[in-house]
Amino acid sequence: MPIERIQPDSLPKSTLYSPLVRTGNVLYVAGQVAQDERGEIVGLGDFRAQAEQVMANLSRALAAAGAGLEHLVRITIYMTDARYRDVMREVTREHLGAALPASTLLVVTALARPECLLEIDAIAVVD
Repeated sequence: MPIERIQPDSLPKSTLYSPLVRTGNVLYVAGQVAQDERGEIVGLGDFRAQAEQVMANLSRALAAAGAGLEHLVRITIYMTDARYRDVMREVTREHLGAALPASTLLVVTALARPECLLEIDAIAVVD
């Protein structure tokens, strides 16, 4: 089964990893943080703004492979403070509706960029 590595134009360019990898009908989305397409962090200190940007980035990554958030089957959420759980729950419901994927939530000491409060990686399946 061929492996396709996709760099969506709407996401920051990376020389370290592929933002999206497709193998067959499975899509693997690398961890998304609150970066805009220029690589700048959106919503410094504002968890909801960062969560909205992360969900938008997930959506953009999936769209590059002809998929959407409704195709998510698994997400892993990394956040730097457990107090953000309720906000994350609200944002997730707003974006995913009833199509909730399997999910793991981890509270971590820090992310690769200290100004990031949240990171989400994902797996999606398309027909």
